[in-house]
Amino acid sequence: MTGGAAAGLDERTGRELRGLARVLVRSGYADRAAVTAALTEAVTEDAPSADPATLVPELIDEALQAVREDAKGWPGETDVDRLDVVLGELEALGVVVVRYCADHHEARKALEAAADPKGLVFFTDTDVWHAVDFGMLELKVWHPDTANVAPGEPLLDDVLALLHERDLPAVFDEGRIEVSLDWHRRVRL
Repeated sequence: MTGGAAAGLDERTGRELRGLARVLVRSGYADRAAVTAALTEAVTEDAPSADPATLVPELIDEALQAVREDAKGWPGETDVDRLDVVLGELEALGVVVVRYCADHHEARKALEAAADPKGLVFFTDTDVWHAVDFGMLELKVWHPDTANVAPGEPLLDDVLALLHERDLPAVFDEGRIEVSLDWHRRVRL
């Protein structure tokens, strides 16, 4: 972003706002309204002299252009496509799956609302942002009573087996599954 509304930003603020736009857009979960709202809040807080109505669309368009350009080099089936298959298989087994939630409270509400859940697998928006930048997604896995799974338990073993079957390297570490993947999610904004 070299011109436009961003020209008046200091280098650090511009970098941080572009970084936020990047992870919000590349997550592939947030719609344009949600991305716009989050960026508007950030611009209002971090760059109060900037006009969000001008700057936010620039940030979104730049991030969209970059991900679309990158997507030209992605394989036909991405790691995220395979993750989506695993999550669908878990849902078919009766596990509640919550994608891109705000926090564990939101995930817990989904678990409590489910009829006869076999467990819960969830990840938050910040987990996805971490995956966008660092190639590792943290999956939390809970029993129906909200207790974390532990090594040797069937629910954990089943989730790990499904991930490995789809060529998604994953290990259980400190109460969560760490899935190594390239976060290549096709974006529709």
